[in-house]
Amino acid sequence: MSATGEIVSRKAVPRARGGVTQSVHDSLVVAQRNLIRMVRIPEVVVFGLVQPIMFVVLFSYVFGGSIAVGGSTNPATYRQFLMAGIFAQTVTFATAGAGAGIADDMHKGLIDRFRSLPMARGAVLTGRTLADLVQTALTLVVLAIVAVIVGWRIHHGVLEALGGFALLLLLGYAFSWIGALIGLSVRTPEAATSGGLIWLFPLTFISNAFVPSDNMPVVLRTIAEWNPFSATVQAARELFGNLPHGYPVPAAWPMQHPAAASLLWSVLIIAVFRSLSVRKYRSATA
Repeated sequence: MSATGEIVSRKAVPRARGGVTQSVHDSLVVAQRNLIRMVRIPEVVVFGLVQPIMFVVLFSYVFGGSIAVGGSTNPATYRQFLMAGIFAQTVTFATAGAGAGIADDMHKGLIDRFRSLPMARGAVLTGRTLADLVQTALTLVVLAIVAVIVGWRIHHGVLEALGGFALLLLLGYAFSWIGALIGLSVRTPEAATSGGLIWLFPLTFISNAFVPSDNMPVVLRTIAEWNPFSATVQAARELFGNLPHGYPVPAAWPMQHPAAASLLWSVLIIAVFRSLSVRKYRSATA
């Protein structure tokens, strides 16, 4: 009986299964769960589309003739310049939603239930970020269609354009890990939303997303040129063929090699914040 009792006791304690294959399987299961949840709550996706579409229309037609790009104040030129910045802003602002979703799961006790199951420790967070990546990709498709309607065009090949969108999505995925860490560190979804946005505004506006950085004060210009957000925007513009004729490319290394800089920044952010998020996940309590 004691031996049987030991066996029962050991079976009652869930143990996380290891191995890359198991980790991938668990992550995909969690991602599927979150995607099904998104389908069942379509208003979340719809409202997520409204803000970037408003930014496209407002920036294109309100500021289009007021901002000089490459020595030109032609609204059509500014629209070409603007779209990579709007795309990048869209994928990074999804960070707030990712953090709020994880905070909501924490608040409802769902994370504690996941941790009681014999599954890979990082699978819950990886699955959540993968599901957010799928939603962000769908948002980018709709946003690109709207951009074409207002006059945006791709002037290089399809492969280059796909490379630009890939860098944008990689940046969004990297930032979603920052959102995951914020979501695990606060007590309510509302706090996660506020915490997810408060640092994004200076990050996106102290950059080359909406205006050229050459007219900024020296300190702000330096920050903008080494901003990972700026590197991705610059890389996307080059790959889309949206840099205006005569546009001065800054001498900073990330601006001279934006694709490489964007890739390095995104990989570094994923490596650092995924490790911090998984560590926080192990100790976080609702």
